[in-house]
Amino acid sequence: MLIGIDMGGTHIDGVAISKNKIVKSVKHVVDHTDLYQTILHALNDLISDLDQKDISRINLSTTISTNSIVEQKISEVDLILQKGPGINYEFPEIDSNLKYIDGYVDHRGKMVKDLNKNELEEIKSKLKSGANKNLAVVTKFSTRNPEHEQALAEYFADNYYQITQGHTLSGRLNFPRRVNTAYLNSAVYNTFQKFALNIEKALAEKEITAPIYILKADGGTMHLKDAVETPVETILSGPAASFMGISALFDNQADSVLLDIGGTTTDIFFLVDGLPVFEPAGISIDQHKTLVRAIYSVSIGLGGDSKLSVSESGSTDDPADLIRKINVGPEREGAPLVFGGPEPTLTDAMVILGQLEQYSLTEEQIEKSEIGIGQLAEKLKLSKAEFSELALNRAAQIIKEKVDQLLEIINSQPVYTVREVLADRQIKPIEIKVIGGPAEVFSSYLEQAFDIEVKYPNRYEIANAIGAALAQPTLELNLLADTQRKILIIPELNIYQKIGSRYSLSEGRTFILDQLNQAAKQLSESELETEIVEESSFNMVDGFKSGKNIRIKAQIKPGLSTEIEH
Repeated sequence: MLIGIDMGGTHIDGVAISKNKIVKSVKHVVDHTDLYQTILHALNDLISDLDQKDISRINLSTTISTNSIVEQKISEVDLILQKGPGINYEFPEIDSNLKYIDGYVDHRGKMVKDLNKNELEEIKSKLKSGANKNLAVVTKFSTRNPEHEQALAEYFADNYYQITQGHTLSGRLNFPRRVNTAYLNSAVYNTFQKFALNIEKALAEKEITAPIYILKADGGTMHLKDAVETPVETILSGPAASFMGISALFDNQADSVLLDIGGTTTDIFFLVDGLPVFEPAGISIDQHKTLVRAIYSVSIGLGGDSKLSVSESGSTDDPADLIRKINVGPEREGAPLVFGGPEPTLTDAMVILGQLEQYSLTEEQIEKSEIGIGQLAEKLKLSKAEFSELALNRAAQIIKEKVDQLLEIINSQPVYTVREVLADRQIKPIEIKVIGGPAEVFSSYLEQAFDIEVKYPNRYEIANAIGAALAQPTLELNLLADTQRKILIIPELNIYQKIGSRYSLSEGRTFILDQLNQAAKQLSESELETEIVEESSFNMVDGFKSGKNIRIKAQIKPGLSTEIEH
């Protein structure tokens, strides 16, 4: 039995899937003041009448890391950079105590100038340590020689709660992206660790011992214990679950727009001939360009709980002008009025239009929505129903405007999918597929705004949890070969062996894929597809000695572990 748990900004959803069927599902409101009880209550509800001994795997997805960055609820991070000669890199997007240090390793990995110990002592005396304060250290060519990053981490180990070394996150050379990736890894570390501990504590209380995985931004999975060390990999874990859920619930063949409309945000994806558009260079989040590979997705602050307001009062004969006076989000001030919140929301507009009859609302609850929506409607000389209809149309219009903007950007450059680069391909969506709690209500408004067919599946309200549950186990291996030292390492498998001085990138590629295929057989009875994610080979010269530095990253391709009966 597979368990999928998705913790969003508004709800935590859970599903149990056995023999290709959903046997149980739950949806609870997230209490951000007590995540442990939120998780425990959802688990209690989900497994109350199931045999927990049948649970074979638990897959999680969460917006915890993403939301902490977007909402600036991150840990304090000091940043130490060694950029060497050349471009004078600056990082105005990083709000951090940033220190540049002397020393240099060249592009071949050769030590040109060692660290200045007096400089490090001065920096240590100026930087204030703290119980929850973290550090990120990045040197320009650490992917070819990490010695300085390792030395810095050891030197400052007693001063910080956690330290990220840039070379541990990616083998690619892009220094600015590696700096941002390392910074974000330390920035979200404490928040994600708290989430992981709450998950482990809740599962331990229920005596559940099944392995726990979490979705990465590319739709793959990683063990929760590994995710704690590199939580930056879980940024956009929630949108990855959205995509996997859409893949499980729809037959995807055409160019499509995919939407996940939640309580707080709407996530936007695109398909080309049924394949997702991809971010091979790395995702960008809150002005931070990273090295985290991901399915292309963009989140906007629009959901069922988005606050409604009016920018100016007064009626008008121009419908286009009238609708633009209605503001939808991006703020979420809390729950809708109908559920005890402080401000009128899109959900309250749905109440006015009789679109939430499944909740069996009381007259008192409905009255709260009517008062709040009525006050806004009065400013525009509209009835409550007229205002609510316009508010939902305005929300669909905002989504349409963002989709058009994104398509213009994507179609102005080569389109990357998970399988290939399409140099001259234009994305021309012929349909929209939507999931999330408000999916059914929104479908007609989206169809009117886009003027193309809009579909939503059965179980649309828990699609993310379904996607999380069905994401197949993936594994990543990293090969490091140094022909000068004549050694090859795959740390994940504890492989340390001698190689010849003529060892090649091609040999490394064959070897790591063979090792990955063997490891894949331990994860699944079915054959899992593998791929090379990153590879590089650089010549190194040290005096009269020469050699190659070979780095290869391979992984099991993300996908669904099984089909599901809709």
